[in-house]
Amino acid sequence: MTRTIGLAPSADEIETLARAAMERLPAEFAVHLQDVLLQVEEYADEVLLAEFGITDPYELSGVYEGTPLHEKSIDHSGRMPDRIRLFRAAILDEWIARGNETLEHLVAHVLIHEVGHHFGLSDETMHALEDAAS
Repeated sequence: MTRTIGLAPSADEIETLARAAMERLPAEFAVHLQDVLLQVEEYADEVLLAEFGITDPYELSGVYEGTPLHEKSIDHSGRMPDRIRLFRAAILDEWIARGNETLEHLVAHVLIHEVGHHFGLSDETMHALEDAAS
């Protein structure tokens, strides 16, 4: 990935890091992500923030939108595809605030968190798994 010195990473660079993280996932997970769209946007929109009761767009770095795998049925055919949206400004703000983490690691962390929602894991379960892996 080529970057211009002094400029914040672009949305394309964040997407490249996220796609690389997806490629590193075990095959048994990756096969279930083939139809999930990945998008990188600057900020979460106001409608999405309101859904979560968030007023500061820097507090939401990513979101999974769709139906978790364990809830899917034939009734879900014809719906919009599931998607993971990552929010560049919030990710960069968190990266700066943490100070001791690579952007690659943080993007992978956010992406994997949203992938967890695709598999139906709760935030609490994901945090417990992350703590156990630390």
